[in-house]
Amino acid sequence: MRIISLLPSATEICFALGLDDELVGVTHECDYPAAAHSKPKITRSKASEHLSSSEIDALVRSQLDETGSIYELDLGAVENLKPDIILTQRLCTVCAVSFDYVAEQATKLSTTPQVINLEPRTLDEVFDSIVEVGTLAGGRDRAQMHVADLRRRVSDVTNKVSGLPRPRVLFLEWADPPFASGHWIPELIELAGGENTKSFKHSPSRQISWQDVNDAKADIIVLAECGFGVGRQKQDAVTLREHLEYQPREIWIADGSQYFSRPGPRLVESIEILAGIFHEELRNELLQRFVDAKEVFRVNQE
Repeated sequence: MRIISLLPSATEICFALGLDDELVGVTHECDYPAAAHSKPKITRSKASEHLSSSEIDALVRSQLDETGSIYELDLGAVENLKPDIILTQRLCTVCAVSFDYVAEQATKLSTTPQVINLEPRTLDEVFDSIVEVGTLAGGRDRAQMHVADLRRRVSDVTNKVSGLPRPRVLFLEWADPPFASGHWIPELIELAGGENTKSFKHSPSRQISWQDVNDAKADIIVLAECGFGVGRQKQDAVTLREHLEYQPREIWIADGSQYFSRPGPRLVESIEILAGIFHEELRNELLQRFVDAKEVFRVNQE
């Protein structure tokens, strides 16, 4: 079995299920676990991190209008890797090479690989996609055991936050312009003991106005931008604070690239991060290791 992953989350799933030997190609964004760096990279992005958030937003919109994707796929490399399966998605045109494009090109490859659409919108569907990948590779039992362990960890968090006060939360997946959270993230907030303000549960994230941000009157604002770590987001936290007309209790930055944006096994760690942010009494237990790793940062509001 030879697998190409066009999704960082699918790459993480393959490694979690012990399929690293079968994984023969990944995207330029597949950076976890560390062993993913050794795999051949078969995509590149037309965007640049050196642009501001507003400039990236404008570039993404223009590229999607012109070509339908902000990514380029090295078809020659794909042919040389001779995949049996290509893992991709239709969920978000900003997150990966177009599914339709991949499906069309796959018919021209000598191996005519099976193109699998992983399109979870909920946490349960994320777990289902883990089992689906395991089943495709002949490891259904192992995948089911892995998911059972992930569900146990989720239950551990929900038990810890049960009965604790639920802060009002605004989670932003982009800062300039602001995008409120969608798909699985509002669900993660609820599981972690928070109350969503402006969000789009099990639907795509979408742009909101700065007035919406202020009207939400969230106790806690979490900024976890798709594709960015903490360091890059500190400048966007400045933009956020410049637009706030009230003082939230706390503002936090979290590594959106490594956790919240990727529908894979580490969404369980995302729940642990949120529970630690929302509940001070759980921070030493659940949050501190992420703070120490510089994957979560509390914005100084003085």
